[in-house]
Amino acid sequence: MTDDHQTLALLLFSAFVAVTLAITTWVSRSRQGSAEEFYAGGRLFSPMENGFAIAGDYMSAASFLGVTGLIALFGYDGLLYSVGFLVAWLVVLYLVAELVRNCGRFTLADVVAARMSERPVRIAAGTSSVTVCVLYLVAQMVGAGSLVGLLLGGTSGAARTWTVIGVGALMVIYVSMGGMRATTWIQIVKAVLLLSGAIALTTLVLVRFHGDFNALLRTAAERSGHGDAYLAPGLTYGADWTARFDFISLGLALVLGTAGLPHILSRFYTVPTARAARRSAVWSIGLIGSFYLMTIVLGFGAAALVGSDAVRASNASGNTAVPLLALDLGGGADSTGGTVLFAVVTAVAFATILAVVAGATLASSASVAHDLYASLRRPGGKRRSEVVVARVAAVGIGAVAIALSLLARDLNVAFLVGLAFAVAASANLPVLLYSLFWRSFTTRGAVWSVYGGLVPALVLVALSPVVSGSPDSIFPGVDVQYFPLENPGLVSIPLGFLAGWFGTVTSPELPDEAKHAETEVRSLTGAGAV
Repeated sequence: MTDDHQTLALLLFSAFVAVTLAITTWVSRSRQGSAEEFYAGGRLFSPMENGFAIAGDYMSAASFLGVTGLIALFGYDGLLYSVGFLVAWLVVLYLVAELVRNCGRFTLADVVAARMSERPVRIAAGTSSVTVCVLYLVAQMVGAGSLVGLLLGGTSGAARTWTVIGVGALMVIYVSMGGMRATTWIQIVKAVLLLSGAIALTTLVLVRFHGDFNALLRTAAERSGHGDAYLAPGLTYGADWTARFDFISLGLALVLGTAGLPHILSRFYTVPTARAARRSAVWSIGLIGSFYLMTIVLGFGAAALVGSDAVRASNASGNTAVPLLALDLGGGADSTGGTVLFAVVTAVAFATILAVVAGATLASSASVAHDLYASLRRPGGKRRSEVVVARVAAVGIGAVAIALSLLARDLNVAFLVGLAFAVAASANLPVLLYSLFWRSFTTRGAVWSVYGGLVPALVLVALSPVVSGSPDSIFPGVDVQYFPLENPGLVSIPLGFLAGWFGTVTSPELPDEAKHAETEVRSLTGAGAV
């Protein structure tokens, strides 16, 4: 890329960082010592504001960079990511949003612990939440590294490394200084920027093809190198039965995983009532649905205008398809329009990554402080100490995410997020649904449900082609591949539900009928909700 690209993109990105740091500094001057302020922003956000913030949290680098890249490279099969991410919100809207807001306070563990023995349940749910958030953070930071690689010509590994470290440092600052209130406003600003950028690019792509979507698809198929197979299912997931099972596994993870993502669930605590939580979900579905429809146009547009080979040459996983598309739509590499549009899109993508990592870091640090630390600390400790622990935890979580992202920097960000969704669907969703809807559920069932999904999911990923045994693995020189699927959801999600059922039916503990009745009334009516 030219010096003009680099300079303008860095200036725009610096402007976004300056604005968000100003928001964080402003918010940090308000009362941030209480747990409710730090974890939930004082529960003062309106449904519309929270809907934009949820959309900002959900429309991550995986969506803007990874999904469009997969569509550009694999056509129909890449489009399935967009469908899965969107359909998942129906599960959130109808099964989770309002009930979680009524039953919980700050984290997923609050919902489960309402009718169980708190200590073991909080430790299990907190461990799972931190794991999911770290996996999600890795995906965002890999996206940041891909963008810098494109910006600097793809030659500087050191620059990519320092970018990942810089993103990690910024997310720690956002979380430790501003808490949920600053994170929410950063998400809102980012959502507006991302939607505006996506609308502009989508409009330009459709104008280029005179509004003829069929012409767009035909051209994309011609330049994909796959012909008509590009627009048909099976290019990636239909080669054999292993690939088909991998697709089923991915679909389950995407559709069920959203309802178990800690940083999404925590957003429902930032509004004052359960009705506001449901309205937030409706707002977010409208915004997210519009965005994913646009990613389809952008993915096919990248294939049609840039070409799949050029996208793959820039980044083997397709993570740079959108910036390359912006460059072409603006008039090419040597044009002023191309330089400006490329810089704007790159800056928006950076903003996307920063905002999402802030939300995931806050959710994970809240789980460390509110669930893990609070369960292990001595009685009588002040609640204010939780906020201090959360700020310290943000530093440690950032360091772990940075280290893992440097290992996984050559993988597609949408694929990495798919792994996070699989772990969330395996460990968090079963215990959440059992706690809300199964009268006989017990503490043993809750703990077994979390670990019964979490441990198999992580072990299967470690034994899959993602980690070793193939040229595209994280460790290509090692071969401990014993599980053939890249996404563990098909096996680990049923195991999570099965472990919860088996732990409950074999538990000597009698279910507390009174607590279940109290939880049921509270979840459905909001009576007694915080």
